[in-house]
Amino acid sequence: MVQLVLANIQGLTARCASHGNVDPAWVLIYGDGMTNDTELEIFLIVAPGLENVLCEELREKGFRAPKPETGGVTVRGGWPEVWRANLEIRGAARVLVRIGNFRAVHLSQLDKLARRFPWGDVLRADVPVKAEATCKRSRIYHSGAVTQRIERAIHEELGASVSDDAEVRIKARLDNNICTLSVDTSGELLHRRGHKEAVSKAPMRESLASLFLRQCGYDGSETVVDPMCGSGTFIIEAAEIAAGLAPGRSRHFAFEHLASFDADAWQSLREGGALRPVDIKFYGSDRDAGAIRMSSTNAAQAGVEGLTIFEEQEISDLRAPEGAPGLVIVNPPYGARIGNKSGLHGLYAALGKTLLSRFSGWRVGLVTTEVPLARATGLPFLPPGPHVDHGGLKIRLFRTDPLK
Repeated sequence: MVQLVLANIQGLTARCASHGNVDPAWVLIYGDGMTNDTELEIFLIVAPGLENVLCEELREKGFRAPKPETGGVTVRGGWPEVWRANLEIRGAARVLVRIGNFRAVHLSQLDKLARRFPWGDVLRADVPVKAEATCKRSRIYHSGAVTQRIERAIHEELGASVSDDAEVRIKARLDNNICTLSVDTSGELLHRRGHKEAVSKAPMRESLASLFLRQCGYDGSETVVDPMCGSGTFIIEAAEIAAGLAPGRSRHFAFEHLASFDADAWQSLREGGALRPVDIKFYGSDRDAGAIRMSSTNAAQAGVEGLTIFEEQEISDLRAPEGAPGLVIVNPPYGARIGNKSGLHGLYAALGKTLLSRFSGWRVGLVTTEVPLARATGLPFLPPGPHVDHGGLKIRLFRTDPLK
């Protein structure tokens, strides 16, 4: 990996001279080039407030030294760990690899150092690239100028073309005059699993759904019910977890266009997962017939139609399935996107009444925007989870212990 490190001038004159015309306040340290065994700093992005939940998933999946940071979790490993993170981790939004950093206080310095970066260790000359930049607390404050310098350096030094439609993206984050370079290895956001075509008006992202399931204590061994299933996200996600299906099994990733990509190793990794036998079912219902059609279609696309049952049904007709109690998880309307809030308290109250009278022993997870709506259910919720940004709204997870 490459690092451009701010060095103390005193005692380093000889080392600086060994790097040609590098500014004497800097030492340019090159590794031996990136290989699949190179130690990388891998950053998985997650909605702020859910960093610890994602950290738990990474630890469970055997990733080394997961460390929560604001907006994500850092792990360390080689390129195979990058591929595996994209393939297997359900809660992340993107997987970035931090490929270098340097200090820059003016654009000419940034331009010079960007040109000295060994882009060929990461990027391919025949693959278009796009850069994106953010600036915070730095003397260089114009993100557009940073983007321009980095894209020009890549084009002129490596020969790669620059395109707004490029799948491969370099992200430059200038914070306190330190420019950190990362490559986005995911491409499209990871909640786009590649096997869900029909969506409802206000869909829950699969990545968020998986983290909420985890917060509710779900581990794939119990029945899950969603009485307002929409396009089936919670139910399909729960069924996939139970069956051991990798969330990224049906899609393409940006890392397939990087210099480090090994197609044979990637194919072996994709084919290496073992499916688990599942002897439970997952139940979704909704009063909207269109939602049931969407859910059934999506379950079939995901390959879990044999594990899921979707039924058009009113809340008042909801009954607990036979067998051991499990988890009810629901994402009711909030009133912010779908109409107004009038009548929602009655809907939440009806939901709570049904669950309290018919789901003894079951745990409940409810996602909504406002405490008064959650309270309208009359359910004995534990202290709510953190606010989580979801499409411009701040949502929270409310959980119960097993109902009595």
